[in-house]
Amino acid sequence: MRSGGGRIDRPVPAYGRPGKRGIGGGNGIAFAGEYLYFATNDAVVRWHWQVGQLTPNGAPDTVVSGLTNRREHAAKSIVIGADGQLYVNIGAPSNSCQVQDRAPESPGQDPCPILDFAGGIWRFDPRRGGQTQSDGQRYATGLRNAVALAVDPGTGSVFAAQHGRDQLAANWPKLYNDAQSAELPAEVVFKLEAGGDYGWPYCYYDWRRRQNVMQPEYGGDGKTMGRCESAPRPVVAFPGHWAPDGMTFYTSRQFPLKYRGGVFIAFHGSWNRAPLPQAGYKVMFVPIARGAASGPSEVFADGFAGAVVSPLGAKNRPTGLTVGPDGSLYVSSDQGEGAVFRIVSQP
Repeated sequence: MRSGGGRIDRPVPAYGRPGKRGIGGGNGIAFAGEYLYFATNDAVVRWHWQVGQLTPNGAPDTVVSGLTNRREHAAKSIVIGADGQLYVNIGAPSNSCQVQDRAPESPGQDPCPILDFAGGIWRFDPRRGGQTQSDGQRYATGLRNAVALAVDPGTGSVFAAQHGRDQLAANWPKLYNDAQSAELPAEVVFKLEAGGDYGWPYCYYDWRRRQNVMQPEYGGDGKTMGRCESAPRPVVAFPGHWAPDGMTFYTSRQFPLKYRGGVFIAFHGSWNRAPLPQAGYKVMFVPIARGAASGPSEVFADGFAGAVVSPLGAKNRPTGLTVGPDGSLYVSSDQGEGAVFRIVSQP
């Protein structure tokens, strides 16, 4: 395994996975103030947890429950914003909001009814308990499934990395071949604005053309911008199906200066890039200045998958990211033993 930022410690198992007792499993976790927040597939809870303690003060309180929980894209990601508010990704239980989901040449629903209850970021006041989804504000919409969320400490802006849709060639063989479908649509990172609409399911971003185009379900042909010309452009874009699952900004001083203020992104890895090789399975770095990319992205750490780069053959698949108090970067994997890697700067 190699890293552009220093040395990677041997992985250690991630113990303490949720069992049958307690509140159950989940995906999102955030620490803010004296509280630890945790998201299950349909709720967010928090424990009062003072700095220096190894256990919380009592049982968790429920901040919000009754969140949309469908089989597809059920996991919830969370982040506490610079405004102290709780931001929750509610993924769309759909590929492209077709009348018949994932069926060849089935048209898209217009308007897409899914956007009323999913496919965006909802905002809640964490000081209030016992909320439901209707108590929150739909902060941003048009995001198929923004698994990776992070707050830019320099601007306070919330950033979201979206999983793009699948099956362009399988569903629209007259418009896309398999090689095009392997690379499209781009995996994109947006800087969110209150009330922003980021295009799904009507639009996708083509990283090769560097433009938004209309989805085939809505009359697109892979080239026409149409109604998508006015859709927001991403801060940065990557080839299709890399699956961004974790994101964090770096403000510490352990790594070289060029990493200060930039963002690390963990890519879980693809399953559907045939006939091209599967890709992702790595951590990328993007320099950020004043809320925008200030240079090209670069591979920061690779080799997690090992010799077999595939969903079943990979030894590890990067999932979560966080920065430790000393400036080390921690990378979690949900494959195999569920290892956690610690990346430190070379002495």
